[in-house]
Amino acid sequence: MGASNNVKYAYIVARVRAMKSKLIPRDMYPKILNMEIPEITRFIEESEYKKDVDELAKKYKGTELIEHAMSQNLALTYRKLIEVSQNEANFLITEYLRFWDIWNIKTILRGKFSGASEEEILEHLVAAGQLRYRDLVELIKIGTVEGVIGALSRTPYYPVLEGYKGDLAEIENALDKLYYAKRIEAAMQTGNKLFLKFLRTETDLKNLKMLLRMKRAGMERDEIMRQIIPGGMEIKEADLNRLASLPLGEFVRALEEFSYWDAIADVSSDLSSLINIETRLDKYGLEYAARISYYYPLSILPILDYILSKKIEVDNLRIIVHGKETKLPEEIIKAHLVM
Repeated sequence: MGASNNVKYAYIVARVRAMKSKLIPRDMYPKILNMEIPEITRFIEESEYKKDVDELAKKYKGTELIEHAMSQNLALTYRKLIEVSQNEANFLITEYLRFWDIWNIKTILRGKFSGASEEEILEHLVAAGQLRYRDLVELIKIGTVEGVIGALSRTPYYPVLEGYKGDLAEIENALDKLYYAKRIEAAMQTGNKLFLKFLRTETDLKNLKMLLRMKRAGMERDEIMRQIIPGGMEIKEADLNRLASLPLGEFVRALEEFSYWDAIADVSSDLSSLINIETRLDKYGLEYAARISYYYPLSILPILDYILSKKIEVDNLRIIVHGKETKLPEEIIKAHLVM
């Protein structure tokens, strides 16, 4: 990586380091797990989420307040990254955060399809992509799936959306593929090999999770291959084809050939719940991001590491709060946490 690239990333990486230092330390989660909801609310109110909690307290209470405050904080944090970055960093961060546009579009379409209320849909949105909060609120007000799709006609997502024929799962899969393809395109366009390697590894982890779910559901090879995302780092198309056609037991054994196996080996025998395996794969992704960003401190990698770490923090807090609210046993809540 050349000196000019180092200079390009120095400012944004310094900002990100300061932001990362404010994340909740991993060893704090077992302590939060021992708190009751009012204590957790107080803890969140005294942390980086204070401003969001104070602002939203007029409108929401209890776990609903925590939920909205965390979504708002996540969106504003990611938007800040776009605002303080320039040139290549700005372009790559923007492309990476399009994940949230896809997330929001899928959430709104699903909500419209199932007849959810505007408030229910809004609760699950994170305005961290190119579609702003006000854009999303306008979309929620539209009554039908077709109407929402029509309103998105000027976005890069429309070529996929206009193919909607009543099968929502097909459109969701096509949106995911579009997102992954656009990221790879951005990495190629800038010639950023570190970004490309990171994205390809992330694609492998996404495919592994999907394969496990689809295999356990007894889906056929062709059906599985239609949903798989191309362009992984280690697990190539020929591997995916072979894995998709193996019976579940053989499929799990075949994973031993890949470096990801070490992360899941000790939990791979219990397929009654995939949560342990999925949590391990998420942890692998987080540790991988931290490791490679350590080796390339003045690059896009520390920024991606922070983006992932921030999302995991919000996910962990949500899991604890929802778990407490629904009175789940502590060991089940703990199994869902990425620590």
